[in-house]
Amino acid sequence: MTATTAAADPRPRATRRPGDIWFSGTALFAGSMILVTLAAVALFLIVQSVPALGADSESASLLTSNFWAYVWPLLFGTVWAAFLALIMAVPLSLGVALFITHYAPRRLAQGLGYVVDLLAAVPSVVFGLWGILVLAPTVQPAYAWLTANVGWFPLFSGDVSATGRTIFTAAIVLAVMVVPIITAICREVFLQTPRLHEEAALALGATRWEMIRMAVLPFGRSGIVSGAMLGLGRALGETMAVAMVLSTTGTVTFDLFTSTNPSTIAANIALTFPEAFGTNINVLIATGLILFVVTFAVNALARWIVSRRKEFSGAN
Repeated sequence: MTATTAAADPRPRATRRPGDIWFSGTALFAGSMILVTLAAVALFLIVQSVPALGADSESASLLTSNFWAYVWPLLFGTVWAAFLALIMAVPLSLGVALFITHYAPRRLAQGLGYVVDLLAAVPSVVFGLWGILVLAPTVQPAYAWLTANVGWFPLFSGDVSATGRTIFTAAIVLAVMVVPIITAICREVFLQTPRLHEEAALALGATRWEMIRMAVLPFGRSGIVSGAMLGLGRALGETMAVAMVLSTTGTVTFDLFTSTNPSTIAANIALTFPEAFGTNINVLIATGLILFVVTFAVNALARWIVSRRKEFSGAN
């Protein structure tokens, strides 16, 4: 009886139409091209960076001793500026996202959402011009006051810059640039909070802030972290705004308001590459490889954090 049933009941196979075959092949090709492009970029950077790893000051005029001594101040400036930007951007982004999702009226929330999305489309050169012409002259008196009155604090010590074009000014510009990214991600995550969780907290007598603290923020923790990491990746790779705003000297320092500032890898490549030749080009490409590895690691970490709780996210 079992054999008869199995013979009479074979599993039907769906007929694959030409459109299905074409669409699946196209999707497979598109997905494969992403991996091929990433591998091609990584291979190009590695091959072009090999001559620079063992170079010295005799073979490359950019180097004073060796490649690692050259790239270390640039890597420090890149991470330091991005870290300062993240400290300022994350609280502001959380506040804007919570206001849009839980406090603002619907019409105002829609308008603010559109404005936040439009900020992400502003070219970086516009932010650089704003940083030079508006922000730097405006904050310079504040830098001078902090240096004169709170100069005992290590971050505020040193001779204040007369132009305001410091690492902290560049960090403010970066913070403004990454706020739309973090805000958009946090807003979508907060909107995915189960309505029953919010209503249950309110029914138990919680205020709106207590409801947000007990229901919304714990639910969106992974989204907040991943949004911050993606914003960090954008800040690490920003080029033109930092190159226009920051007055660099290539040193390693934690002083925020002085004219002695570390540069970033991306800004250094943009400013130095037009005049580079010979092994100097390989040195700059090698610094780009370092930035590629750091940015890739940051984005991979963000994806891993998101995937840990993907069952709670409507986007996954």
